[in-house]
Order: sequence, then structure tokens, then C-alpha cells
Amino acid sequence: MRKIKHGRLAGGCSDACCLKVKDLSVRLAGEQILDGVSFHLHCGEIVALIGPNGAGKSSLLRSILGQLPCSGGSISFSPAGGPAIRLSDPTHTFPEERPLVGYVPQSPSFDRGDPLSVLDFFTAATSRWPVFLPIPKRYRKRAQACLARVHGEDLLDKPMGALSGGQLQRVLLALALEPVPHILLLDEPLSGVDVEGEHQLLDMLDELRTQYDLSIFLTTHDFATLEHFADKVVLLNKRVLCSGTPAQVLSSPEFVSTFHLRMGKGDEA
Repeated sequence: MRKIKHGRLAGGCSDACCLKVKDLSVRLAGEQILDGVSFHLHCGEIVALIGPNGAGKSSLLRSILGQLPCSGGSISFSPAGGPAIRLSDPTHTFPEERPLVGYVPQSPSFDRGDPLSVLDFFTAATSRWPVFLPIPKRYRKRAQACLARVHGEDLLDKPMGALSGGQLQRVLLALALEPVPHILLLDEPLSGVDVEGEHQLLDMLDELRTQYDLSIFLTTHDFATLEHFADKVVLLNKRVLCSGTPAQVLSSPEFVSTFHLRMGKGDEA
């Protein structure tokens, strides 16, 4: 159950919850992975993170999750009207106040012959019940309720290896929403998903952010869909090169020089 109630985006950061990354730097094995990264994300917003391969996108998500220590800067979360909670501070002694963060990794692969079902997967991930034993009804009902959030109840007894890319993303998303988080991070959720599945997933994210007032932060290489679902885009290449609305970023000189593409309106020859 969420303990930090989100506000509404009316008066900026003062009237809404806010995930704030300020001057974040990360070094690994002596290499600068992220350098002075700053941006913020409000509840109810979908923000897309784009950048070339090796830009540090996954590292940024891992830093927010607390899996990757930062060498400088800060990551904090402020509930609506409340004091900031420093997520990047490992000495923080009030874990009950920390926001819940849901995470959907890049799609893992499952052997098509693996008998592991979606129910088995959910039970193993959310309980200590050994899945080689008959699964009690209470775990089945819980898994069904989780899948219902993403309209995936019919997937409950399907083998994990038989799921399409879109179905697998649905299952992983349902798991990330148990319990419902304050911040939802998705690493390349559109990768390996066909066009129909992509549209369904984006519509679902829009529904979820409205229903649960979620802050959604996702990485993507699909620039063509940005204007259809993202409120804001952050262009990253170890540091933030540009941020703004999809139209602003796609038409920016930084985007053109990074990807050698012209996608902004008015740039067509």
C-alpha cells in the first residue's frame, strides 16, 4: 500500500510529488558513466529517456533504483507538499518513508520449452511458496488481481516461454505494479514488441499513470512514438544534452547531431 499520496501538477514542484536528479555523476572502473545529470519528474508524467548506445540510460535507472552508487550529486523524492527524501543517501534511516519504485527490466528470455507458467513466475516472485508444490488459491487470486491491472488475466496459466513480446511486457509490468509504486521505471519496454503490442502498451501506460498518479520514466529508441505518449523527453549522452517536449527535443540541434536524423516538424525538406 502506498504511503506517500501524490499531489496534482498545478503549481509545479510545490504542488506535486517530484523525483529530482541533480548534478548526478557516476564512475565505474575509473570511467565516467554519467556526468552532472539533472532533471525532474512529477507524478502523473511520462518522461522518455533517449540517447545513443552507451549513453548511460540503464545506468541512470540503476542509480535511481539504488543499485549503482553515485560519485557526486543527488537523487531525491519529494511528496506533494512534503520534505525531500534523499534516495541516494545510503545512511537514510527511515525506509518506511521512502517512495516505492517499480522496475521493468529489458525483456528477459525464457526457453520456449520451459514449463514455468505465469502463475508460477508470479508466485516465485511475490512469495516464498515452492512452485513445485500445488499453488494455493490465495496466490492464484493475488496473481489474477495483479494481471487485471494490465488487462492480462487470460495470461495466468500460459507458459512464460510461449508469451509474445507484448504479453511478456504485460506480465513484467503487472509484477512491477505489486504493490503499486510511486515511480515506475521501464528499460526499453518497446523492444521486441510488435506494432499492435506497442500501441496497447503505450495506451496502458497512459491509463496507469492516470489511474494511479504514477511518475513513469522509460528508455526508448522508438522516436516516432514520442509525441504520442511522452510529456517530456530527456536526451542523454553521459550528460543531459537537451530536455523538453517531444517536439522541442526532436527538432533540437542536439538531437540532429547525436542521431543524424531530422524528425522535428518543419525540418522536412
